[in-house]
Amino acid sequence: MAKYSKDSLEKLRGVLDHRETDLLAGYATKSIGGMRRLPEKRLATDYRQNFSVDVDRIINSMAYTRYIDKTQVFYLVKNDHITHRMLHVQLVSKVARTIGRFLGLNEDLIEAIAIGHDVGHPPFGHDGERMLSALCNSLNIGRFHHNVQSVQFLDKVERKGRGWNLCLQTIDGILCHDGEIHNQRVAPAAGKNFSDHEAEIEQKKSGNPVRLIPMTMEGCVVRFSDTVSYIGRDIEDAIRLGLIRRCDLPRESVGCLGDTNGKIVYSLVTDIILNSYEKPYISFSPEVSAALKQLKQFNYERIYMNQRIKGELKNIETLYTFLFERFLEDIRTQKSDSPVFKNFLEGMSDKYMAIHSPEEHVRDFIAGMTDQYFLRQAPEAMRPKPINL
Repeated sequence: MAKYSKDSLEKLRGVLDHRETDLLAGYATKSIGGMRRLPEKRLATDYRQNFSVDVDRIINSMAYTRYIDKTQVFYLVKNDHITHRMLHVQLVSKVARTIGRFLGLNEDLIEAIAIGHDVGHPPFGHDGERMLSALCNSLNIGRFHHNVQSVQFLDKVERKGRGWNLCLQTIDGILCHDGEIHNQRVAPAAGKNFSDHEAEIEQKKSGNPVRLIPMTMEGCVVRFSDTVSYIGRDIEDAIRLGLIRRCDLPRESVGCLGDTNGKIVYSLVTDIILNSYEKPYISFSPEVSAALKQLKQFNYERIYMNQRIKGELKNIETLYTFLFERFLEDIRTQKSDSPVFKNFLEGMSDKYMAIHSPEEHVRDFIAGMTDQYFLRQAPEAMRPKPINL
């Protein structure tokens, strides 16, 4: 086996960076162009490229670890085969890297954005997001959005407030990943800097309309792949739980995309590749875009707003308010044995404490909770009951 010196390892990283010029498309993001907020002195023995480093940092974050018990769509449902966040982000990463490979894009950047894009989701999915946003807005700390919170965790909360110093291209892709917005085509908004990034975050929190567009082709791919990864998977989960039947799917969408998750994913991925190859944008064909839009509307009406899974919604909302008020009072009265101190604020950096209010401390604490940890903080009599389907 060949032996490598420290100098040769550094040279190998240079070789990889140089090779991207030959292998990647002209509009791909090159690893050497990764921009970090704080300059870092790279060790000669660190042969990883910039976005590969970001992947490793996200995977080793506490927020990523908590994916394992964060709900995707169906909370309080006891079924071991229902999708959770951990599986969802893995599916997004796989779909996006497949597309990126065919389009000649940077797969490390794609993976970093994909695996980090949902770490900001609070307990109980989008319902929890809506509840937490109402509380935050009432306390004048801005509306809560999981994509903004994902950046907040990785940039300002992790490592006891020091953050991971991820590349701008990575956190921009995470911020702009919104898979709920339907687009036939998205072209990157190139040329952003960290000031632009912060301005987009503040505008999003304000509640004013803002159109967030990724600065890279890789970010655009993840944005499309988010939808590709959840649309058919949510249908399979809903069928498994008896909420819908396969024959209920809209006929026009089935004719274009298929009626199983596998067929839907393959149809969408193939269409993206064919319509985006050697183009400076990511796009569906008009026909597939229309079929997907119809399927998303079906999912919204028949699955996401299905009252059979909303039975404990009021109890969860009551619990959100109870816990937020309780932890905020604990901070104001300096109750040092409170979980918000013991499990969150203890050892937090002076920088984090200086730039965040008590209300923001509670927001970050609650948003980071898994579903089960959230429930354990409540008196047993207040906990919502499992939903039997």
